[in-house]
Parts: sequence; structure tokens; C-alpha cells
Amino acid sequence: MKTQHAKYPLAILTGLTIVGALAGCATDAAGGGTTPSSPSTDSGTETGTDEAATGSYTDGEYTESADYQSPNGTEEVTVTVSLADGVITAVEVVGDGDNPNSKRYQGEFADGIGDVVVGKNIDEISVDKVAGSSLTSAGFNDAIDAIKADAAS
Repeated sequence: MKTQHAKYPLAILTGLTIVGALAGCATDAAGGGTTPSSPSTDSGTETGTDEAATGSYTDGEYTESADYQSPNGTEEVTVTVSLADGVITAVEVVGDGDNPNSKRYQGEFADGIGDVVVGKNIDEISVDKVAGSSLTSAGFNDAIDAIKADAAS
């Protein structure tokens, strides 16, 4: 009988560990839209903290491509934005997916991204899910970081 009682604390501890680990994977309560960005470590640009994030950008049109991981492997998106006074006035996203699912999600992302970012300051955007596509946003955010570096004046 004592052996069975010893199993309960272990089961509870294991359950709490799993819940705690999964809590770190949670998205915002709305399940989409934009969330505050986190620092990027691979592009050398940290959103909101360095020269590229001060809002001092040269007006114009900028294009960058970035990769992201999907269940089908590495995918790529090309992002073109028009900037005026640090505000995105137009956006175009072109996906390069080979898999039918990747093409579909990239298309849905491309169709919905304008509603999320046009009219917003480039320093204030970081998307996590657009039109049901949550993975394409990683490539989009990386491309935006590269565009901010290109446009920094």
C-alpha cells in the first residue's frame, strides 16, 4: 500500500513539469495578430534597442528574403515593404513553397499580412500568426529585421 502512495507525488510532479514546459510554448490570448517582438540574435538587429530600431529610416521600397522551418523542411519568403517616415505603406509577401500545404499557408499569410502591418511603424511590428499561418511569420519577421537594417539611416 505504501508503494502506491509514493507514486502519486511523482505523478503530480511529472504533470506539473509538463504543464510548465508547455506554458512556455503558449501564444498570446487572442491567438493571433501581433505580439511584442523579442530580440533577434541571428541578424545582429534587436528590435527596439539598436540604431536600426530608433525609427530613423530612409523612405523607399525594400526587399529581403528569409528562411523558416516548416514540417516540410526549409521554406523561404520574400518580403517587399514601402516605408515612409518609418511607417509601412505597402507590403508584399511571395512564398517559395514546393509542398501544397506550404504554398497554401504562404498564400493565406500573403493575403492577410497587409491588414496587420500596413499603417504601422516598422519598429512596432512582429507577427506571430496571420490568416491561420503561424510558421511563415518567422521568415517574415527575419526579413523585416533585414529590411530595417537596410533602411537604417
